Parts: sequence; C-alpha cells; structure tokens
Amino acid sequence: MSEMIDAAVKALSAKLSGGFDGVAKFVIEGEGAIMLDASGVRAGDEEADVTLTAEADVFRSILDGDTNPTMAFMTGKLKVDGSMGMAMKLGSVLG
Repeated sequence: MSEMIDAAVKALSAKLSGGFDGVAKFVIEGEGAIMLDASGVRAGDEEADVTLTAEADVFRSILDGDTNPTMAFMTGKLKVDGSMGMAMKLGSVLG
C-alpha cells in the first residue's frame, strides 16, 4: 500500500469518526483506492454506491481543505460515478 493511501486513510478516518452512511470509494490515480462505509475507512477496491476519482495532488488538496470538492467536480478535477446524492453528502463531510 502506498504512503499516500496510508495517509489518506488516517485523514479520512479522523473526519469520519462515526463511519459513513453508504458505501463510497475514492480512487487516487496511480496510488490505489480507499473504501468508506459504516465500519469506517480502509484501503480497498470494492463495489460502491459512488466512486470519486482524482489525481493524488487534487485528492490531497481536498483533504487539506485547500480545494472545495464541489469546485473540483465542477472544474473536472474530480470525477463522480454513481449516486450524486451520496457524493454530495460525502462532499459536505470533507468540505
């Protein structure tokens, strides 16, 4: 597992201390994937209700609070596949 994935799992775990209502996947291009669900955050690549895909620098910027997830989506830096409602819920947790 990459250092980026390890760091992202820790950062997302802190933001989602109670887990996430649904199943979401972040795909970080060139690094791997992270799963978020009711049991918490972990590295993995499984089926999800929504999949968000971004380059590592964009993902890091979203986690650090420097980039708004909605703006990243609107400018094409963040791709969403699946439930847009769940993506918005996740965006509000991250933003």
